[in-house]
Amino acid sequence: MAWTSEADLEHWFMAELETLGFRRQHGAEASPEIRNPMRSNFRETILVPVLLEALRRLNPELPETALTEAASRVRDIVFAGELVQENRRLHGLIVKGIPVTYHNGDEERNELVQLVDWENAANDWRAINQFDIVGKSARIPDVVLFLNGLPLVIVELKGTEGADLEAAFNQMETYKADIPDLFRTSLLTVISDGLHARFGSISAGLDRFMKWRTTDGETLVPDGSALALQTLAQGLLAPTTLLSMLRWFVVFEDDGKGPIKKIAGYHQFHAVRKATETILSARGGDGKGGVIWHTQGSGKSLLMTFLSGRVMHHPRMENPTLLVLTDRNDLDNQLFATFGRCKELLGEEPVQADSITALKELLNRNVGGIVFSTIQKFRPDAGELFPELTNRSNVVVLVDEAHRTQYGFEARMDRKTGEVRHGLAYQLRKALPNAVYIAFTGTPVELVGANTRSVFGEYIDVYDISQAVEDGATVPLYYEARVARVELDEDLGDEIDEAFNEATEDLEDEQAVAAARKWSRVEALVGAKPRLDTVVSDILEHFDKRVEAIDGKAMIVCMSRRICVAVYDRIVAARPDWHGDTDDTGKVKVVITGSATDPVEMQPHIRSKARQEAIRKRAKSPEDELKIVIVRDMWLTGFDAPCMHTLYVDKPMKGHGLMQAIARVNRVFKDKPAGLIVDYIGIAADLKKALSHYSTPDQQKTGIDESEAVAAFLDMLDITRSQMHGFNYAGALSGTPAERLRILPGALDHILRKDQSREQGAVKRFNDAVAGLIKGFKLASGSPQATAHAEEVAFFSALRAGLEKLGRGGNGRSSASHDLAIQQLLNRAVASTEVVDILEACGFDRPDISMLSDAFMLEIQNMKHKNLAVEALKKLLNGEIKSRTRTNIVRREEFSSRLEKAIASYHNRSVDALQILQELIAIAKELQAEPKDNLNNAERAFYDALSLNDSAVEIMGNEELRVIATELVRTVRSNAGTDWWRREDVRAKMRVAVKRILKRYGYPPDLASEAVKSVLRQAEVLAGAL
Repeated sequence: MAWTSEADLEHWFMAELETLGFRRQHGAEASPEIRNPMRSNFRETILVPVLLEALRRLNPELPETALTEAASRVRDIVFAGELVQENRRLHGLIVKGIPVTYHNGDEERNELVQLVDWENAANDWRAINQFDIVGKSARIPDVVLFLNGLPLVIVELKGTEGADLEAAFNQMETYKADIPDLFRTSLLTVISDGLHARFGSISAGLDRFMKWRTTDGETLVPDGSALALQTLAQGLLAPTTLLSMLRWFVVFEDDGKGPIKKIAGYHQFHAVRKATETILSARGGDGKGGVIWHTQGSGKSLLMTFLSGRVMHHPRMENPTLLVLTDRNDLDNQLFATFGRCKELLGEEPVQADSITALKELLNRNVGGIVFSTIQKFRPDAGELFPELTNRSNVVVLVDEAHRTQYGFEARMDRKTGEVRHGLAYQLRKALPNAVYIAFTGTPVELVGANTRSVFGEYIDVYDISQAVEDGATVPLYYEARVARVELDEDLGDEIDEAFNEATEDLEDEQAVAAARKWSRVEALVGAKPRLDTVVSDILEHFDKRVEAIDGKAMIVCMSRRICVAVYDRIVAARPDWHGDTDDTGKVKVVITGSATDPVEMQPHIRSKARQEAIRKRAKSPEDELKIVIVRDMWLTGFDAPCMHTLYVDKPMKGHGLMQAIARVNRVFKDKPAGLIVDYIGIAADLKKALSHYSTPDQQKTGIDESEAVAAFLDMLDITRSQMHGFNYAGALSGTPAERLRILPGALDHILRKDQSREQGAVKRFNDAVAGLIKGFKLASGSPQATAHAEEVAFFSALRAGLEKLGRGGNGRSSASHDLAIQQLLNRAVASTEVVDILEACGFDRPDISMLSDAFMLEIQNMKHKNLAVEALKKLLNGEIKSRTRTNIVRREEFSSRLEKAIASYHNRSVDALQILQELIAIAKELQAEPKDNLNNAERAFYDALSLNDSAVEIMGNEELRVIATELVRTVRSNAGTDWWRREDVRAKMRVAVKRILKRYGYPPDLASEAVKSVLRQAEVLAGAL
């Protein structure tokens, strides 16, 4: 099925919603100007009568005064100008209920007013399309889904042959700015062109809008096999799913910069559903809840939070205790911080055990509690077993990264003493014998042996690399081998794991000493001064090329703390301005652990937990000047910095540790096409071995050879060059900025002429080719083959930016000029690509719409690049229409329609460039003549509201309508006070006054009702000016 218009898609979507259980209504039925309206004015976004009726159904025992007070608490704005904070406040009221106090006789009572029936027996669900709202300006969202009169989901649609998802997202952002009240109670927003669909929270940027790819949580709908909007509607917008999302899958995280709203993806939603079922089943049995494998970067920490919130509130769990386990202090701190930011969902404050004694005290309880600990705190005294802490069955243990050796049940005997040492999983089961255990991992458990599943049970849910990349939850990873690799003897390399302490923890003393000796030998080779000089020099050169193409940050992984410091010293020696004396300054930092006994050269880099957190925030902030962090093993797990795009590896790693480390650069961030792993130590074989445990699609998304990126880039360069066949742009690659700018108009006109004549669709093909070229350039940016063509990429990017500024940017798709790094290339390539500059380059001295004249028109007719002039004038006219009719809705729509029809006839080749230029000049002159009606802006706006109906103009004539408009302005001004639209008595008085004026001047009675609605709506738009 395909649609040719947004209206067709909207009609289909409303029918789809009706089958899901929504009452279908048109915006006209929600107008404040009809009999028994659902809202009192156009600024009201809540359907108050519907809300009050729902409150009566859900709270039959409460008096009307309590219900009215509750409704007022929802309607009244508390955090004006802070939309996310206001949304957070109302989310809390919707989920928890509204506390009210009322008197029953002489008795004062405190109750909670419920806004939602979580069993969905008494809720009011309705979908309203073309919902007319007035805020800073008048807006009409395509579809709004209401729950008990509260706007819950806002949907913006674009026709399948029109603007794309980015245009829909931009429209949603405009709504948030112009009519923010609509989003106060919203759960999520949806953008779609039918074929594609995404949903996101009120805080989400476009890169954080997600797909919903299943209708039942079991079967994945492959991309392209079904309409994405239909899958999203059936899978996400079903009322029961929305209720579950609203109650259990929303968190507001605040790290000091204001709250960020996060909602679950489909993989998290259904993983929680499945895990909850297995926990309930495992309780009272063997305690094996199962294993959840969700690849790194796909939101595993948030998944654990959602599951914890669901389990803590599940009635069948009878107020359980949760124990969250990690195997390292930094992971424990990171996860604890995440849970702490989400305590509203959890229902109580998490606590962190800082000792074995504290752990025993915290778990010695009968109900409740969310306790964080490391697995090592379950290690007993020598020769003993860990004591039982509780035999309750409603204890749930969530184990993060449950794959390492210390989670085993195996026992070992000391050959000297005869002492038997049991694995920590064994000790854990002794302490909590009846608990239910759930394991989380970002890699397949087979990567380190199958004991994880023997301890925790079978897979509950799998969300692997290929699925995450297809969903846009993560980006693919590319691999590039560089210089200065150290080849290790096979027997030596096999002894080395991701960190010496981890690898030797359970070894006998003699074995540990031998392994330490081998590690030291390798460390000496890797850390040799001449080799480090070469490596650091290459990293800096490589990183410079990377950030020219893709703005972001990098991480260097070194083999030891000594080498970390040595690398830092070399970097600041080469770039002295990168050093910073304080934690909040400098472009490079070392993140390592240590103590006061460490050598003096390490001391500046050893920081407290609080100071490390400050560095972490800087590394995660795209705006901060910190560009490179140097680590040994800290931050290789659990650290999430989406803007980080390159990982320089100079440390032997393998297996799970390697897969976790490279995932530091797989996060989604703006236009980042992929992460890059740069290998200086020779991890290729280990990477291949680790990937052998993954599926073929996973392997195709990880460790992709950089040479493939270079080949793809060169292919896209050839394709883009072919789009310019017949135009010589060689001067644009070597001339001065001014010389390059002179070539730009001809190049733009060349593309537009091809599109207009023999090669319809040439603009789209060019835009698509450049988009692919830019992506390829980013992927291959570290290679000399790519950087050799940087100027040519910049020129093509400038052309694409110019087309966008002319309104031909590929269905609303943003150009590469929005990317900071690509913008830097553009600045190097041309002086400017603004529309006005393009017109000036075409020979116009003053491309000002107010200066149009016959001489100007003659100049256009004789100019060389007529196709470019058409697009530029169209752009200028669009802007002028918006400016001249800012408060005049009807006139704006009329001019916009004329312009669209004129351009459509040009694109359909019904008229040539000269004819369309004449038509555009005519529109411009008419627009320029607008003010000559002797009406001010307010009067003109009311005139157009009255003349919306052609019959009224024919019957009354223009002059009579002007007189009415003038009197309407006087009447509205005399009746309008502060927020007058909120007062029904004032609104009724104004409505009567408008009707009297219309009747007195003989306005057709059969048209008066609609005219009154238009006048009052226009009055609300102009409220700020009146």
